[in-house]
Amino acid sequence: MRAPKILIVDDEPNICQSCLKILSKQDYTVRYALNGYDALKRMEEDPADVIVTDLKMSRLGGMELLSRVKDTYPDTRVVVITGYASVASAVEVMKMGAFDYLPKPFTPHELRAVVFQALSEKEMHQQNRELMSRPAKKRTTSHQLIGSSPKIQKVISMVEKVAPTDSTVLVYGESGTGKELIARAVHANSRRSKSVFFAVDCGTLSGNRLESELFGHVKGAFTGAHKSKEGILSLADGGTVFLDEISNISLEVQGKLLRFLETREFLPLGGTSPKKVDLRLIFATNTNLETMVDEGAFRQDFYYRIFVYPIMLPPLRERKMDILPIAYHFIKQFSRDMDKSITGIADSAAGRLLSFDWPGNVRQLRNVIERAVILCDQDTLDTQDLPLLGEIGDLDNLVETTPTTNAELKQVKKAIRQKAVQKVEKNFLLNALTKNGWNVTRAAEKTGLQRTNFQSLMKKHGIRLPNK
Repeated sequence: MRAPKILIVDDEPNICQSCLKILSKQDYTVRYALNGYDALKRMEEDPADVIVTDLKMSRLGGMELLSRVKDTYPDTRVVVITGYASVASAVEVMKMGAFDYLPKPFTPHELRAVVFQALSEKEMHQQNRELMSRPAKKRTTSHQLIGSSPKIQKVISMVEKVAPTDSTVLVYGESGTGKELIARAVHANSRRSKSVFFAVDCGTLSGNRLESELFGHVKGAFTGAHKSKEGILSLADGGTVFLDEISNISLEVQGKLLRFLETREFLPLGGTSPKKVDLRLIFATNTNLETMVDEGAFRQDFYYRIFVYPIMLPPLRERKMDILPIAYHFIKQFSRDMDKSITGIADSAAGRLLSFDWPGNVRQLRNVIERAVILCDQDTLDTQDLPLLGEIGDLDNLVETTPTTNAELKQVKKAIRQKAVQKVEKNFLLNALTKNGWNVTRAAEKTGLQRTNFQSLMKKHGIRLPNK
């Protein structure tokens, strides 16, 4: 992957040298030009990803340079440097398409931060555009695991390695990350792919009911057992059984599953003759089983027996680069189901999807996209189609929101917490700054924060020093 290209434009050589020194510490290729005309020549030779330009220059100022760059190099992000006296002009260049502006004097941290944000926004736009234009294609692998992030690619690699074997697999990860999808991928790429796949949610079954569902029972085994019943282990002979939420399995049933894993034999509930079957078990949990073992709530011998080949499924917030590909996958799916022709995501909506934390992971993303496809009346999803993913706005409006599902309830509760924290943080900053005459160094010192951390919070909340 090539290093991002940054072009500094300022008619003061010392400022160019200073910016070059600051940004060269990052993995960037940094050049500079002493006027707008020289900058355009350099762009012709080798276009930059981000231009950082002074607003006022003797030969072709920043405003004219911005206009020409936006016409000729629309993918290049332009950051404008301005003195305090020129903030009004900076607002004007923002309207012209500048990515951001940086008031003088600025710190190395502020310069690095704004360049990083510009590069991130450019990358997001390019990814979105590529996904929008990419034709649908059939998968060559027998699974629906989507993503190119290193973490999900590692998962796919682990699935491909273990699938041809009969080894026991334990999938663990947060709720909604797609643990059943992993289990189905293992099954689909195994020698058992032509046989049955059973998924059992152990969280909804307990006691005799789970034991009966898994192992079956004979007539009269318990009250209400009026006739014998084949269990899932019998019905799945030759195939795969996926046991989800195994932290809910009783110690007694854990013991029976342990014996089955060792012998491939089991006794139906109330039976006297063991049955032998050939099947694969895949387990999944979103709970820390080691902690449960320490607390005596999970058998240690059973834990070690199923911990043969663990696959950790990362949460969606740790693989942000996979969000848009997954979203496009669901858009195509739901557009087809609803007979709509939605083909893309607006950049503003894409940015909102990428900035969200997704506490409900892929399941939550799926639900959000399904709702968005229902709401969308155009060929492109936009921000108005993502009502619950708004930039955390008015707290009162959030409080008045009426969720319709538990996932939405969790989402709204998290948004309320985030908004409340943001409001308190902003009030904290404004109070400190006003009490200290908008002197950042003194405000940071009085609050007990390091100056760089104080400035980071200011940047986060869009707080800028007033004109002087």
